[in-house]
Amino acid sequence: QVQLVESGGGSVQAGGSLRLSCAASGYTFKSYCMVWFRQAPGKEREGVATLDSDGVTNSTSYVDSVEGRFTISRDNDNNILYLQMNSLKPEDTATYYCAASVAWGIYGSGGYCYNSGGRDTMDYWGKGTLVTISS
Repeated sequence: QVQLVESGGGSVQAGGSLRLSCAASGYTFKSYCMVWFRQAPGKEREGVATLDSDGVTNSTSYVDSVEGRFTISRDNDNNILYLQMNSLKPEDTATYYCAASVAWGIYGSGGYCYNSGGRDTMDYWGKGTLVTISS
């Protein structure tokens, strides 16, 4: 059974940094796409960053609002997905979720994963970690 468990959320002042972690267990992916989503109160869920792999090459993508401030990465040995968040802004306040999908040909773009049919709805989800940025 695949499990994704996020950690690392907290409260920081604007301009600060946080690193989120998503520990994955119960699978071995060869071709996959992993995403960090976020959802602020009263707003729709938003894709933030993706990391996809075809088993040989990894690629990343970001939504424009976090480009240059956030970095997604993965520790393959320990199966942990990270989101390093720098220069945080109050508008980054949200619950952050990691999610994963497994399929050949799946890829990330602009903070979302896509398959042959369009935007992927994601196979596996974590329960989220809260990030609060004060001004």
